[in-house]
Amino acid sequence: MRRGDLLTGDGLTDALSDVDTIIHCATGNGRSDIHGTRQLVTAAEKTGRPHLIYMSIVGIDRVDLPYYRAKLACERLLEDTDLPVTIQRATQFHELIIQMCTVQRWLPAIVMPAGVSFQPIDTGEVAARLTDLASASPADRAPDMGGPEIRVAADLARSYARHRSLRRPVLPIPLPGLRGFRAGGHLTPDHAVGRVTFDQFLAS
Repeated sequence: MRRGDLLTGDGLTDALSDVDTIIHCATGNGRSDIHGTRQLVTAAEKTGRPHLIYMSIVGIDRVDLPYYRAKLACERLLEDTDLPVTIQRATQFHELIIQMCTVQRWLPAIVMPAGVSFQPIDTGEVAARLTDLASASPADRAPDMGGPEIRVAADLARSYARHRSLRRPVLPIPLPGLRGFRAGGHLTPDHAVGRVTFDQFLAS
């Protein structure tokens, strides 16, 4: 096993030697993404021309959030390199909806953003796409991946509550700073390639 540190750069060049393909999924939720991606690109350029595949998010150019701005900056870094690159964007994972609900476990209700829908996708399906990309030619931007359903955030939370046998109400509340989400900038209805629905994910 080889290890490299994206924050310090220690060991990265050695870890990437003789590597033909890199799948870059590491994230610090925006805090260290740009720096880490720059370190990775620099190390990869020293080892040759490995195919660098980057896991990104649908709508980062349409939704104004700090994390999304960081992910978009990482994409720009990759586009400016001479390395062969593939960028894969996907909608939010099922696990994010779960996290949004469970983080509120001590509250008397589950609060969800009003006027916002999500198109959650299964991580296993995204992993399968990344595996396919690893054996394919660089594509610059691969087609977006979206989950099979677009559902209102509060409706997803109600499904979660029913599955967990929770009696807490779900309250849709208008939240500031989510204009891009309310406009559907994070959705990709034309690329609803996922098969596992949120209810199927809960049941599994």
